[in-house]
Amino acid sequence: MSILEIIVFLPLLAALVIGLGAPARATALGVSIAVLFASLVTAICFAPSVEGTMQMLSSRALLDLPGFPKLSLAFGLDGISLVLLLLSAIVMVAAVWIAPQESAIKKGSAKLYYASLLLIGGGAIGAFCSTDLFFLYAFHELALIPTFLMIGIFGHGENRVKTAWTITIFLGVGSLILLVGLIAAVVALGGSTFAVADLIALAKNPETGIAVDSQKWIFPLLLVGFGVLVSLFPFHSWAAPAYSEAPTPVAMLHAGVLKKFGLYGLIRIAMPLVPAGAEMYLNVILVLLLGNIIYLGLVTVAQKSLDRMLGYSSVMHMGYIFLGVAAGNALGLSGAVLLMFAHGISIALLFALAGWMRDRFGTLRFDELGGVAKSLPKLGLMFGFAAFASAGLPGFANFAAEVAVFFGAFQGEGETIGWLRWATIIALWGVVISAVYMLRAYRHLFMGPKPAKLETGADITWAVRIPVLLLVITLLLVGFIPETLNQFIRPAVEGILLIKAG
Repeated sequence: MSILEIIVFLPLLAALVIGLGAPARATALGVSIAVLFASLVTAICFAPSVEGTMQMLSSRALLDLPGFPKLSLAFGLDGISLVLLLLSAIVMVAAVWIAPQESAIKKGSAKLYYASLLLIGGGAIGAFCSTDLFFLYAFHELALIPTFLMIGIFGHGENRVKTAWTITIFLGVGSLILLVGLIAAVVALGGSTFAVADLIALAKNPETGIAVDSQKWIFPLLLVGFGVLVSLFPFHSWAAPAYSEAPTPVAMLHAGVLKKFGLYGLIRIAMPLVPAGAEMYLNVILVLLLGNIIYLGLVTVAQKSLDRMLGYSSVMHMGYIFLGVAAGNALGLSGAVLLMFAHGISIALLFALAGWMRDRFGTLRFDELGGVAKSLPKLGLMFGFAAFASAGLPGFANFAAEVAVFFGAFQGEGETIGWLRWATIIALWGVVISAVYMLRAYRHLFMGPKPAKLETGADITWAVRIPVLLLVITLLLVGFIPETLNQFIRPAVEGILLIKAG
């Protein structure tokens, strides 16, 4: 059994063991730490100088019948999927660690709670590591099922069941549209295999590639399918309510990790298989991503509670990543992948701290909170780090990624001032909007007079500080030394661009 098979199946097997009676929290936390350790070992053994090639490959043939595509349980990593594996492992440890003790969960439900967290994390890891299109899709769907259950059963507020159904309908329809697009692409490429590498080789060959007329309608299916999953404007309305009402660990895992699947799919699947279709709809993508950055940025400013603000903030920042993808060059695309990692860590950190405040104060409304910095200085410091990272302050991973995205997008049109550069200029105002809502939130929560009825209690304990520090240190490490991850990302991006050019 390969190390990737162990990394993928360990959380899934642990979820089964918890269901059979193993200690829920101890098992989930131990397995999450083991997955993180194995992922770090994988990164150390990875050879970043190999351009665009998959490494640590493993494959087990499952179906090879005449008239049907070959199906294999296959895993492998390039630099992009390696970075997303590290993101998944880090956030999964923090999410499981931040989860409530078994005694604090509804009686008899602790096993379901922790098993669901492992299924979400394991499903995301499986999707990022799969090199077979069928399992890439299937692992993502596996992660969505416990997400719906967790929001409906353990979510906050009276509308949690309605919210669970809303996200089920939105993401279910998005997944169905995506499935149609994927099947259409496989059929257009001969329908003989689900292996991503083989499909890309067929798409690159002028004799076997997808005809331009077919790409005109296949790419929109992929864009809408992946776009719904990643909350691309105007398919975004499910995201903020889902994150604000989800249990804290679920919000961390979905906003921080699982949402990146849509972006990963666009980079890994849509761009190489239907490059002409992507070019045709570039201006449409630019308009939609500006909807994320500007319109939803202003909606974020108008929010009156921290949880809703963070939900819309997460949706807004997806626009920056789409901008890097739209740039179509190595710098922009590398920045987009780095921003996927940076955003995943920073939003998980923000939701972790917001969840602690909800449990402590009973509310996250700005008009009911304030002035807690003096009595809770450690919380104020950690939230300050998270807010500054999200706003793109230098020294954090988000800043390094956003700079690469903006420079890559602006150089994407040579000497001309075309739609891409105008979109970049407009998108720069999103940085100002981010600073406004993050500084406003910090002022409302930590500065000014403290409401008389607000009881602050003790500051965050080590049980919370350890996962929070894991996320903060990761943001600072990548922020000061972006090459920590760029050494893996750059060759993979160059390989994808070579495929697209070919």
